[in-house]
Amino acid sequence: MSFDLDRLDAFMRRALPGLAGRMLLEPISGGQSNPTFFVTYDNRRLVLRKQPAGELLPSAHAVDREHRIISALKGSGVPVPPALFYCDDRTVVGTPFYLMERLDGRIFHDCTLPGVSPQERSAMYAAMARTLAALHNVDFAGVGLGDYGRPGNYFIRQVSRWSRQWAEIRTRDDADVDRLIAWLPQHIPSDEATSIVHGDYRIGNLMFHPTEPRVVALLDWELSTLGHPLADLAHSAMAWVSAPNEYGGIRGLDLPMLGIPSLESNLAAYDGEARHGVRLDTFHMVFALFRWSMIFEGIAARARIGTANAADAAATEGLAAAFASRAAELI
Repeated sequence: MSFDLDRLDAFMRRALPGLAGRMLLEPISGGQSNPTFFVTYDNRRLVLRKQPAGELLPSAHAVDREHRIISALKGSGVPVPPALFYCDDRTVVGTPFYLMERLDGRIFHDCTLPGVSPQERSAMYAAMARTLAALHNVDFAGVGLGDYGRPGNYFIRQVSRWSRQWAEIRTRDDADVDRLIAWLPQHIPSDEATSIVHGDYRIGNLMFHPTEPRVVALLDWELSTLGHPLADLAHSAMAWVSAPNEYGGIRGLDLPMLGIPSLESNLAAYDGEARHGVRLDTFHMVFALFRWSMIFEGIAARARIGTANAADAAATEGLAAAFASRAAELI
């Protein structure tokens, strides 16, 4: 552990009087770029989420923003973990961190939701669509998040950002990426719908009730901002157009047998709840696949210079090419 457990324990007991028993700290494995830990006492079960140690980019790993948004969404109808407090005192664990209540539930990193019945699987996908619509229906100014991002021109800024990243880190030729960079700016829709966007909305970031097919928490808000709601919807829809060996997609699987809705049914479930009135089209899917390709390309670039965390990060270059190919197929 890179920080002093006794110092953290002493801080916790001051911040939350009444904690009983010995503190147990357990790192949570997974894909989180912000280190996350279970903090357990005899009478309290908590989650601590902190910045990683070392030099960081100015806007990266903003745990203060994560704490702010889950605090703001309390009571909004969007299921979030109860936030307790944010601490910017680096003497406690070496970096800023925040604390939230630990919830009981199931997290699935496989889109086929193994171990549940087809009927439950269908209900869980419906809950996924409803939860995303609930997030996009939130009056972001009304919950104090009017300055959480820059409303308007979201896709223009995003296409420019990810195209610029490709130019900066490019180490190989990819005709699909070049085609996408040329196509996307010419096909940006004119509507300016704005909502809170999660930034990585997918099955793996949902916690379902231990026994019921409903979402009890939407997790991992690191990429959240104000943006276009269909960026989130398209991101979640990528599973239907990518294969199981492409970051766990469901393309090619027997969806009716599994109880997984078709993409069209999933979109209809979302549209039936969302109030913004805009509909997903080819541009949104192409953009989502391009963005995901560039994210994987960035991980591969960090792997090449030895700064990525995942031991197999270099393999993500293949995923970057695969998602660019899927996007090119759509156009």
